[in-house]
Amino acid sequence: MSDMNNEENKELDSNIHEAEVQSNTAILGLSNANHLEKLYDGWFLDYASYVILDRAVPYFEDGLKPVQRRILHTLSEMNNGHLIKVANVVGATMKYHPHGDSSIYTALVGLGQKDLLIETQGNWGNPLTGDGAAAGRYIEGRLSQFAQEVLFNDETTEWIPNYDGTRKEPVTLPAKFPLLLAQGVDGIAVGLSTYILPHNFNELCEASVAYLKGKKFTLYPDFFTGGSIDVSHYDDGARGGKVKVRAKIEVQDAKTLVIREIPFGTTTGSLIESIVAANDKGKIKIKRVDDDTAQNVEIIIHLLPGSEPQKMIEALYAFTDCEKSLSPCTCVIIDKKPCFTTTTELLKLSVNHTKRLLKWELENDLQHTQEKWHATSLEKIFIENKVYEVIEKSKDREDMFLRISEGLRPYVKKLRREVTSKDLEKLVEIPMRKLSHFDRKKADEFLKELDAHIEEINHNLEHLTEYTINHFKNLEKKYGAGRERKTQITEFGKVDAVHVAMANQKFYVNRKEGFVGTGLKKEEYLFDVSEYDDIIVFKADGTYKIVKVSDKDFVGKDILLVEKFNKEDERRIYNVIYQDGKDGPALIKRFNVGGVTRNKDYPMGKGKPGTKILYISSNPNGEAEVVKVILKPRPRIKLNFEVDFADTEIKGRNTLGNQVTKYAVKSIKKISAGESTLGAKIYYFDTVSGIVSTQRKGNRLGAFEDGEKLITIRTNGMTKLHEMKDPILVGTDILYIGKYDPELTFTVLYFEGENFSYMVKRFTLENCPTTTEFNILSDHPDTRMVELFSTDSARVTMDYQSGHKVEQEEIDLTVMADVKTYKALGSKFTAKKVKRFTRIDEETGGELPEDSKNPDMPDLFG
Repeated sequence: MSDMNNEENKELDSNIHEAEVQSNTAILGLSNANHLEKLYDGWFLDYASYVILDRAVPYFEDGLKPVQRRILHTLSEMNNGHLIKVANVVGATMKYHPHGDSSIYTALVGLGQKDLLIETQGNWGNPLTGDGAAAGRYIEGRLSQFAQEVLFNDETTEWIPNYDGTRKEPVTLPAKFPLLLAQGVDGIAVGLSTYILPHNFNELCEASVAYLKGKKFTLYPDFFTGGSIDVSHYDDGARGGKVKVRAKIEVQDAKTLVIREIPFGTTTGSLIESIVAANDKGKIKIKRVDDDTAQNVEIIIHLLPGSEPQKMIEALYAFTDCEKSLSPCTCVIIDKKPCFTTTTELLKLSVNHTKRLLKWELENDLQHTQEKWHATSLEKIFIENKVYEVIEKSKDREDMFLRISEGLRPYVKKLRREVTSKDLEKLVEIPMRKLSHFDRKKADEFLKELDAHIEEINHNLEHLTEYTINHFKNLEKKYGAGRERKTQITEFGKVDAVHVAMANQKFYVNRKEGFVGTGLKKEEYLFDVSEYDDIIVFKADGTYKIVKVSDKDFVGKDILLVEKFNKEDERRIYNVIYQDGKDGPALIKRFNVGGVTRNKDYPMGKGKPGTKILYISSNPNGEAEVVKVILKPRPRIKLNFEVDFADTEIKGRNTLGNQVTKYAVKSIKKISAGESTLGAKIYYFDTVSGIVSTQRKGNRLGAFEDGEKLITIRTNGMTKLHEMKDPILVGTDILYIGKYDPELTFTVLYFEGENFSYMVKRFTLENCPTTTEFNILSDHPDTRMVELFSTDSARVTMDYQSGHKVEQEEIDLTVMADVKTYKALGSKFTAKKVKRFTRIDEETGGELPEDSKNPDMPDLFG
C-alpha cells in the first residue's frame, strides 16, 4: 500500500514539475517578446534623431556638420604654423570621428575647396571641372588666419567626451561669423532635408553691421562659379523658394559661343554632357563643343553655318544645364531641434550668437586682467615692504603663511579683492633674483597698462553693440579683399521653348482619313515642327481644334487647313464663309482664335448638323482678299458675285457672322489678295526675355509698316538689322533698339583697346550690312562701349585727375568728331586721366533705360 502511494506521489510530483517548466517557459517567452518589442519601438526614432542632429543638419552656432567640426578641431590641435599632410589630419581626426577615413578625407577636401577655413597646397581638385583631389599623402593644408580668429577659443567652448571617452571634443565651435551662410550646406536626413546656398563674405559682414544698427538688409546667394542668378522667387531662402542660375555665354563671333562661367551645381563636364545630349536629341544643332578650361572656365561651342548666335544662347538656356533651378530649404538645428527658417533670421541668430560670444570673451579677458592686476599689486607690496623677510623667522609652513598675512595686512586695502592661500603660495615661490632686481617703475607702468585695458574692456562691455559692429567691419577689412560678388543678380524671365526649339521633325497629314503627325511618312508633307509646337486643324464639317505635335493623332475626317498655332498671335486672322446647317444660309466671318483648350472641337457657328466650310484662308497680318461666290443654277437669280472680306469686321471666334446669300453655293474662288486691315504692327520689347513681339509685353517700340526693319545695338557694339516678324529673339544685352533709319546719326564714346585711349565717333548706318551682324566699334578684345547717343544732344560730364584733385568738365560730344561711316575709328577724346563719365540731358529715343545699359568703364589709372 505504501509502495503504491509512493509511486503515485512520484508521478504526481513529475506532472507538477512538468507543468511548472511549461509555465516558466511560456512566461519567459512572453517576457523576451515584450523586451524585443520595446527595443524595436525605439530604434528607428533613435536612428532618425541621430541622423538629424549628428550627421545631416548643421547647428546654427557654427554652421558645421560633426565631421567638419571634428576636422577643424583636429587641425587646431595640430596647428604649429606649418602645412600638414592631409593623410595625417585624416588619421588624427579618426580619434573623434568613428566613421572611416574616406568620409573624413571627402569632407576635408570639400572644406579646402571652399577657400575660407583651410589654406591648401597641392592638387586639391577643381570644383569647376569636377576633377578630384590627389591622395591625402600628396596634399597639405592648415587652418587659415580667418578660421583661427573666428572659430576657436577654449574658454567659450562647450565640451563633451568623444565616442570612446578618452578625449573631449566641442559640441559646437564658438564661431563669431555667419559661417553657415558663407559656405552653404546640403544634407538629407530622415524625413527632412536642408539646402542653404552660399552667400558673399563681404555682404554678410555688411548685413551683420546693418542688423546691429537696426537697419534693413537683404541677402542673396553668391557662387564661386560666377554666372547669374534670378532671385525673383528666392523668398529669403525659406522652404518652397526657388532661384534660377545661368551660365555666362558670350558671342565670340557669328560661328562661335564661349561659356566663361557656369551655373552653381554643375561642372564643366556635366554641362558639356547636357549640351551634347540636347544636340543628339535634336533640341539644338551645333557642330561641336571644345573644353579649354584650365584655371578659368572656357567652353567653346562651334555653331553650324547660318545659325543665329543669340537664338542658340536662348536654346542652351532652355534645353541644357546652362540654366538650372535651385530650391533652397533653410533647415538648421536650434536648441537641439531641427527648425525651418530664413536666411534673414539665420543671420540674426548668428549675429546675436556672435555678440554673446564677444561678451563672454570680454568678461573672461576682464577676469584675467583683474587677476594680473591683483597679482602684480600684491607682488609689489610684498617686495617693496620687504614682507618676504619674515620667511626666515618662520618655524614651519603654517607659521610662514601666518607671518606673511600679518605683514601684508596694513597694505591690503589697496587691493581689489581678498588675499587667498593660493596668492600666498605664489608669493613664497617668487625667486630670489626677482626679489633683488625688482623694478618698481616697470611694475607701476605695467599696472597702468592693466588699468587702461580694464577700462577699455568695461567700455566695450557697456557698448557691446558698437564693439560687435567693429568686429564685423574688421573682418571685412582684413579678409574681404578678393571676395567680391561673382554672381550677377538679374531677372531672366521664362525662355519660351516654342520660340527657341529647333523645327527638326517633318509634319504630315492624311486629309481624307483625318490623321496628322510626324510619323505619317507616306502621307502629304506640310512643314517642319518642333515637339513644343501646337497645331490648329480646320475640318470641312465646320469645326476646328488645337492639338500638340505627336507621332500620329486622329483629329477628324476631311481636313481643310492645318498650320502651326500661337495663341498669343493676335494678328492671325481667319477669313471664313460657311453654310450654317444643312439647308441654312452662307455666312461670312473674320476672327482670331486666341486661347482655347487643346483636343476640343469648336464649331464655326452654333454647331448645327450639316454645317460645312465653303471657303477659308489664314492671314498672318489680317489681310482681306476678294473672292467670287458662284451659286448653284436657279431661275432668275444671278449665279455669281464678288465678296470683299475687307467689308467684314473682325470679331470674336464665337460670332455667327453676316449673311452672304440664302441660296445654295456651288463654289467660291479667290480673285485677288488683299491688304492688311489691321494697320501697321505695333511691336514691344521685353527686356527680361529679350523678345520683340506684338504681344504688348515690355517697352513699346512703335508701329512698323511692311518692309520696315528693326535695329539692335548690343553693349559690345555688335549691331544687326532685323526683318520684322513675330516674334524676334534679340537677346537681353541690348544697348539700343528701335526702327531702322539710315539717316539717323549716332554718337558713340568708347574706349579703344588698340591705342588705349577714349574715342568719339559720329556716324549713320546708311549702306550698312542688312543680313549679317556687324560691329560699330573696333574688333580689339579690350575695346569697350562707354556711352551711345541717338539724339542731337550728346553731352557728358567728365571727372578727371588733376594733380591731387579730381576736377569736372562738361563736354558736348557732337563737336568732337565729324559724321562719317560706322567703320571710322573717330577722334581721340582726351589725354587726361579720366576717372568717370556721367551722361547728362539724356533723351532716350530708342535707347534703353540707364540701368540696363552701359558696362563698367575701364579704369586706366588704377
